[in-house]
Amino acid sequence: MPPVSGFTWHDGERAIHFGRGRIAEAVELLPDGYVLLTTERAQTDAPAVVEAAAEVHLVGPGLVDELSAELLPNVGREGMVVGLGGGRVVDTAKAVGGATGRPAGAIPTTLSAAEMTKIHRTPAGIADAKRIRPAFVLNDPALCASQPPAELAASAANSLAHAVEAQCTTMASPVPTLAAREAARLIDAAYAGEIEDIQRDHLALAALLSGYAIDAAWYGLSHVMSQTLVRVGGAGHGQANAAVLPYTIGALERRRPGYVDPDASLRDLARRLAEHAGADGIRKIGVAEEKLAECARAGAQRAELDLTPPRADEAELLELYRQAW
Repeated sequence: MPPVSGFTWHDGERAIHFGRGRIAEAVELLPDGYVLLTTERAQTDAPAVVEAAAEVHLVGPGLVDELSAELLPNVGREGMVVGLGGGRVVDTAKAVGGATGRPAGAIPTTLSAAEMTKIHRTPAGIADAKRIRPAFVLNDPALCASQPPAELAASAANSLAHAVEAQCTTMASPVPTLAAREAARLIDAAYAGEIEDIQRDHLALAALLSGYAIDAAWYGLSHVMSQTLVRVGGAGHGQANAAVLPYTIGALERRRPGYVDPDASLRDLARRLAEHAGADGIRKIGVAEEKLAECARAGAQRAELDLTPPRADEAELLELYRQAW
């Protein structure tokens, strides 16, 4: 695989800095007085970013709407709200920023691509909170693709789900689709052999591109199913994507025959990622079988299903969950 060059991309209101080693530039690139949200693990990855922050708040486990609501009274009212961590942390930073009228920033430590999207929950109880995407993004593959092998594969499955679904929603358009297809190609090539630094660089770039694509095209069937496994079934986000994706790709291909995955290569890649992640089956990711019906009922209520027509009903969702069991 060829090496990945670093770059700075000015896209509308946001600046995206990508490249291995660019974490060393973070403090210089960030605005003065930023507020940092992070975790115990993530703060050790960028000590200079922690030290330069006006405030530092640790984000624990939980749901973004609840975590952001808990943080709001304690977070200062000025300065960019920067998330250093995985998708939960970055989404919490976006939620706090959107609720307080401040810009958000993101330094990701997983392939969640949350740094590229305005897709996030808003703080519980805040009716007028806005959804925003980070105005500042620093994606250093040494952090973004730093997870151990199983967790990295689960995160890559989430990235692949973005790349697949962004191509086939009713909001899909040519440029995001091209980015999504390149992201899928990069993921496939990275998992053709051993995962070394160069493969991790490609996975980080794939996450960025797939996040760009899903931000533009939104999501539908696959993300509804995986997100419901998280919220109702208690699964991890990456693991939920890995478990259902081999089956939801098939459902999306049936909706657009010959367009999504005509040669089944994406389904093969999704199965390989699920195996690497230890998530080849919902039963392996901590969701009880009796929860499947509840997940199907909850998922069937989601408006996003309209974006991958024909809209999946409860019966189809349950059948897909059972296939993935």
